[in-house]
Amino acid sequence: MAAALLAALVNLAPGVATAQTAAAPSLKELFETAWARQPESLSLQARRDAVQAQRRAAEAWTPEPPALEASHKTDRLTRNDGARELEVGVAVPLWLPGERRNTSALADAEAAALGSRAEAARLRLAASVREAWWNWQRAGVEAEIARAQLDSARRLAADVARRAKAGELARADQHQADGAVAAAEAAVAQAEAGTTVALQQLKSLAGGTWAPMATASAVAEPEPPAAAEPPQHPALAELRDRATVAERAAALASTQSRANPELTLATTRDRGASGERYGQTVTLAVRIPFGAGPRHDARVASARADAAEAQAQLALDRARLQSERESAVARVQAARSQLAAAERRATLARETRGFFEKSFRLGETDLPTRLRIDAEATEAERQAARSRIELAAAISAWRQALGLLPQ
Repeated sequence: MAAALLAALVNLAPGVATAQTAAAPSLKELFETAWARQPESLSLQARRDAVQAQRRAAEAWTPEPPALEASHKTDRLTRNDGARELEVGVAVPLWLPGERRNTSALADAEAAALGSRAEAARLRLAASVREAWWNWQRAGVEAEIARAQLDSARRLAADVARRAKAGELARADQHQADGAVAAAEAAVAQAEAGTTVALQQLKSLAGGTWAPMATASAVAEPEPPAAAEPPQHPALAELRDRATVAERAAALASTQSRANPELTLATTRDRGASGERYGQTVTLAVRIPFGAGPRHDARVASARADAAEAQAQLALDRARLQSERESAVARVQAARSQLAAAERRATLARETRGFFEKSFRLGETDLPTRLRIDAEATEAERQAARSRIELAAAISAWRQALGLLPQ
C-alpha cells in the first residue's frame, strides 16, 4: 500500500536520503565527472608546464638567451678601393643584482599558487554540484510521494466505486474519490516536471551524455567531527598564495629598475684597401641601460597594490568563512531536531490513518473524513522525507564551509 511505501521512505537508516525515481551515481562521482569538464581542469597540465618552464628560466645563467651579432662593411658601392670589414660577436644579457634570486622566488610562489587555485576552483564547483544534487533529491522525494499518493487515491476510488455500485455509498462519494485521483495526477505531473528541471541542472554540470541509473539511493556525506581542527580552507589558501605571488612580484619589480645590461664579445677582421693584409681585432663591450623611471615606479606600485588587495581580501574571507562554519553547525543541529519531530509526526499520522481506514471499511467514517486523514498523513510523510534530505544537505553545507570536497 501507499502507506507502506511512504513509511519506507521515512524509516531509512540514519544518513541515507530518500530513494529516487531515477537515481544517479554518488555525489563524489558526479563531482569528479563535472570537474573533468571544467576549463580549470583542462588547462591545469598546461599551466603546470608553464610554471616548470618559468622555474628553469630562473635557474638559467642569463635572464635572456644570448644573441649573435654580425656585420659586414664594404666600399664597393662608393670608392671601391677594396676596403672590407667583417665583425662577428655574441651579446650576453646579465642579471641585475638580486633579480635572479627574486625571479626564482616568484616562480616558486606561482607554483604553489597554481595548486591552491585549482583546489579553490574545485571547491567552488563542489558548491554548485552539491546544490544541484540535493535539489534533485528533494524533487525526487516529491515525485515519489506524489506517485504513492496517486496509487493510494486510485485504490480508494476503486473501492468507493465498488461500494457505490453496491449501494453502500452515494454517487457524491464516487465523485469525491475521482476528484482526489485527479488532484493526485496533477500533483504527480507537477512533481515529475520539477524532477526533470533538477535533472537538467545536474546534466549541465556533468555533461549532456550523463544519465541516471535505474535505481539507487542517495547517501549523505560523512559528518565532520565537530571538535576537530578545521583543515586549511582552499579559498584562504588561494588568497594567501596570491598575496605571496604579489609580494614577490613587487620585490622582483623593485630589482628590475632598468633593462638588463649586456656583455658583448666580438671579433673583427678588416682591411683598408685591396692588396692589404687582413687584420684581426677582439672587442669586449658592456651595455648598461639607464634607469626606467616612471614606468618602473608604476610596475612596483601596481604589484604592491595587488599584494595589499589580496591581504585585505584574505582577512575578509577568513571572517566570512568563520561565520559560515558556525551557521552550518547550527543548521545541522536544527535539521536534526526537525527530522526527529517530523518522524514522530509521521508515525502518529500512519497509525491514525490505519484507524480511519478500518473504520471507513466498517462504515463508521464518511469519505470526506477519510480523505482529510489521508491528506494529513501524506503531508506528514512528505515532511519527514523532506527533513531527511534537508539534514543530508545541511551536512553537505557544513563540509562546504569547512572546505571539504564531496565524499
